[in-house]
Amino acid sequence: MVDEQNANGRDRNFSPWVAWSRQLEQVVDKHPMPESPGDIPAWRARLRGRLSDMLVTFPRYVPPEVEVTDSVDCGTYRRDRLVFDSEANMSIPAFLLVPHARTERGPAVLAVHGHGGGKSDVCGTDDASNLADASKLSEPGAPRGDFAHGLAERGYMVLAPDLRCFGERADLQSDDRDPCDINLVHAYMAGQNPMSQNIHDLTVCLDVLEQEPLVDSARIGVVGFSYGAAAALFLSAWDQRVRTTVLSGYFSSWRAAHQVPGNMCGSDVLPGMLGELEQVDLGALIAPRPLLIETGDADTHYPEAAARNAITALDRVYWVMRAPAGALEHAVFDGGHQWNGVRAYPFLDRWL
Repeated sequence: MVDEQNANGRDRNFSPWVAWSRQLEQVVDKHPMPESPGDIPAWRARLRGRLSDMLVTFPRYVPPEVEVTDSVDCGTYRRDRLVFDSEANMSIPAFLLVPHARTERGPAVLAVHGHGGGKSDVCGTDDASNLADASKLSEPGAPRGDFAHGLAERGYMVLAPDLRCFGERADLQSDDRDPCDINLVHAYMAGQNPMSQNIHDLTVCLDVLEQEPLVDSARIGVVGFSYGAAAALFLSAWDQRVRTTVLSGYFSSWRAAHQVPGNMCGSDVLPGMLGELEQVDLGALIAPRPLLIETGDADTHYPEAAARNAITALDRVYWVMRAPAGALEHAVFDGGHQWNGVRAYPFLDRWL
């Protein structure tokens, strides 16, 4: 807050948040989308270079050697617990959901959880912390957030990993500390970045899916909610193997999200991103691949108005890239920061 005025009537501000807010008001987009459609392809190529520069350093890759540690019959599908390495000092636990009816290669989805209990939330296991939404902002009658379970019941092979700091990868710490923020401190001290780590881990997850004999590598999609949608957005922009993307409870703009106190987390950001890279830019790198955005009309974290503005701009890119009709969809639903899924499942059915 502004705490006092000096003798000349000048405001004296003691609040870091107010200082950041005032600085945000001065940020301008250094690389706006071109007005001329003919300039958009070259603009996208420059976007790719900026994203590569801002991701800093990826962890050193190691080929994943998958170990199956447990299997549970879930009625219409089998849930395997997998463990595999993504780098020398880091392993990933994940659930692989395999429909019993799957007998030949078919579509698969990488399901990315939000803040909460990790893969258990999206798979709907007994230890799930909250099936309504992973940010613990549940509302009466809110749709269940166990979309990995829902996808498996619809016949999809699904891989649901724990992101760093969540589920089985959570560290012991006090409840009043955001694990993403703590990981950000450790990463920055080592010259790394949590978002780069997450993208690296998820590319390894794509490798694991491609190795599965019942997965058609040309029909892999990714679905993410909230924090998971942030990771899914970056992954889809970075890795062309993602053929279809569903983002729920996230896509709008970092400028708008930054204006909500306490809204940003240490795994959602890249150094110097404001003015250099926006969410619509990453959407432009996904084009012309199919992309569905879910937005709650009462989501105070990622406002509907900002989402609509971004979709309007992104629609121009999809047109220039000659995307097929319906490849870009925006589903606005009645509700807050929660998974919806009403149009997500038919969207995936159409494109995968």
